[in-house]
Amino acid sequence: MITLLVIIYLAFISLGLPDALLGSSWPAMRVELGAPLSMAGILAMFISGCTIISSLCSSYMINRFKTSRVTLFSVALTSIALLGYSFSPSTIWLFFLAIPLGLGAGAIDSGLNNFVALHYKAKHMSWLHCFWGIGATAGPFLMSIFLNNNNNWRGAYRCISFIQIALFITMLITLPLWKVIENTTNTLSEQCEKSYSNRDALKIHGAKWSLLVFICYCSVEITTGLWSSSYLSEYKNVSAATAAGIVSLYYASITVGRALTGFLTMKFKNDTLIICGTLISILGIIIYTLPLPVLYSALALILIGLGFAPIFPCMLHQTPERFGKAASQTMMGLQMGFAYIGSTFMPLIFGFLAGKISTALLPYYLIVIAILMLIATKKISMIKFNESEDAI
Repeated sequence: MITLLVIIYLAFISLGLPDALLGSSWPAMRVELGAPLSMAGILAMFISGCTIISSLCSSYMINRFKTSRVTLFSVALTSIALLGYSFSPSTIWLFFLAIPLGLGAGAIDSGLNNFVALHYKAKHMSWLHCFWGIGATAGPFLMSIFLNNNNNWRGAYRCISFIQIALFITMLITLPLWKVIENTTNTLSEQCEKSYSNRDALKIHGAKWSLLVFICYCSVEITTGLWSSSYLSEYKNVSAATAAGIVSLYYASITVGRALTGFLTMKFKNDTLIICGTLISILGIIIYTLPLPVLYSALALILIGLGFAPIFPCMLHQTPERFGKAASQTMMGLQMGFAYIGSTFMPLIFGFLAGKISTALLPYYLIVIAILMLIATKKISMIKFNESEDAI
């Protein structure tokens, strides 16, 4: 069990590694490939679209082929895609390779999150997403090293693809470790009379509120990270370098917060941490709206990040308990799919509003979404879930 858990942690580091690569590599990539600046957004949406499709189909794939094989195949897809990026002669190839990159990411995310939710304690879910943060931080760091060496973005993609290939080989060798746990899961599935489709899962009491929380959470997390530098630069008159440094504190606070959340789950229930995290993030957003010196903006972003830290992993870990183990994989796929919908479209909507009005709208946009998330979270906490009752 411990060895398998280490492999899952490594898988989540590898899942985080490519996530921030496109943004950090695009200034060099677009010059060499002759692409416009705006194409990065289109490419990112295309990758997200493939990830959404993969997440929504993950329940069928995992029920048929098991988590271990789907994860193994997904790691292979992302390795091939990243290696392909390093040899791409034009932007057309980037879009072609975005298909396996997006499909692989969605399947790993949904499958491993449900596997950990079913078989490990809440602390491991929080630490799992902390390791994702390590990967997401390490990706741009590796890219910066290669870019400092004659703008060698291709070398960075190649390096990260080799890391993915090493993970693939490790998983291939250790496949027998998954069998004991997966056989237990299969026995449970065989005992369940009902097989859940996405449509069936949507009819479960509380499912729609849960999906609303995931849309809201990813909307507010990604919008905060994507647009805070522009908000601080244009509205608070902070230099671009200082703004980037302040935003890095936001991401660091999420990563550190998730490490701390792992310990807090030993003392507090997931529901308590989710509500407290939401309230802390709303407090941070309120401070963000105030006309205070930039130091308070940094404090606000740290509070927002710390508040966000427990919400996502604790919500994921609650999935089997709230909706029953038989429906958990289907619900996990739906939750991840809706999370990606929020992270893909809501930052774009704010970008449109900021272009038409002002980036000064950012904290007000965030607080509306955060309050909606709090309402949905409270609705779920008031529902009495019965794990033995898997009926719609």
